[in-house]
Amino acid sequence: MIAARATQGPDSGLAFQPTATPLILVSGGTGYIGSHTCVCLQDAGFSVLVVDNLSNSSEDVLSAIAAISGRRPLFEHADVRDAAAMNAIVDRYQPLAAIHFAGVKSVAESVREPVMYYDNNVSGSLTLLAAMTRQGPPCLVFSSSATVYGEPDALPLQEGHPLRPESAYGRSKMMVELILADVCAADADASVVTLRYFNPVGAHPGGGLGESPLGVPENLMPYLGRVASGETALLRVFGDDYPTCDGTCVRDYVHVMDLAEAHVAAVRLALQAPGLRVANLGTGVGVSVLGLVRAYAAACGHPLAYQVVARRAGDVACYYADPTRAAALLGWTAQRDIHEMCGDAWRFASTV
Repeated sequence: MIAARATQGPDSGLAFQPTATPLILVSGGTGYIGSHTCVCLQDAGFSVLVVDNLSNSSEDVLSAIAAISGRRPLFEHADVRDAAAMNAIVDRYQPLAAIHFAGVKSVAESVREPVMYYDNNVSGSLTLLAAMTRQGPPCLVFSSSATVYGEPDALPLQEGHPLRPESAYGRSKMMVELILADVCAADADASVVTLRYFNPVGAHPGGGLGESPLGVPENLMPYLGRVASGETALLRVFGDDYPTCDGTCVRDYVHVMDLAEAHVAAVRLALQAPGLRVANLGTGVGVSVLGLVRAYAAACGHPLAYQVVARRAGDVACYYADPTRAAALLGWTAQRDIHEMCGDAWRFASTV
């Protein structure tokens, strides 16, 4: 395979020369899952071009990736909704494939700000897809979410479950999935792998990368890190009257390094053969919110204060994955358990 890679930084103005190293565009590559995936891609022998608007991350992440993997990814500061910028980037670098992470991802925020979610997640996906199509049939790995399922009819959740998302976030992901299915139906040479994440947590085991959102965290694990470090007084638990083992929501937490490794497998699959493939990424094991609190407390060595408050709009009581298809399609299964997830997350939180 032939890809394009710069011999100097993207701001040098020099022409880009072909290299035998396949180049993968990673939108949102300075974000949480994106940055860990960049490490795994580079470790697997790919070259990486990160495109990110840095709205919820920092360019410093690129240095952290370099410190771990020995190479700094190429970087373009751009918003995936900017058609002119994306067209120019794709024309210049000619990536073989794209992994599309860029977007906004809070269920609660999407209930408050639905227009922002459709603008970022749907419009951004369309713009990136159009840019990639300039080279020919698109080759894309899409970062989707298990929230597309909504309230489950049965557990564990399988890919054939009806899509009934209950938030603007979930519906924005479903809309992009439908668009990608139409693209693959219209073009037999298009290649798409859609990955439906359950609940990403954890950090790189070396402590150099983890989940570090700007502002107040919307996700549970980084919030637990702030409580454990004393930066925040207590965790708010949204509801303890769900029909679960302890009344709190049950989720399938999956280590971010497991997710990153799945993306490497998905890119390889997308490059090998066209078509539309969809797979769940999870462990197949459900853990309650309070169960996660106890595991994190064990990792940091002291109890964590929490307060039960009213339920949060858009949450469902319980879901966890059937990861069978991911094993068959990608040769991938999650390797790390909840204790490793919490231990790695705390190692990162206690050093930042």
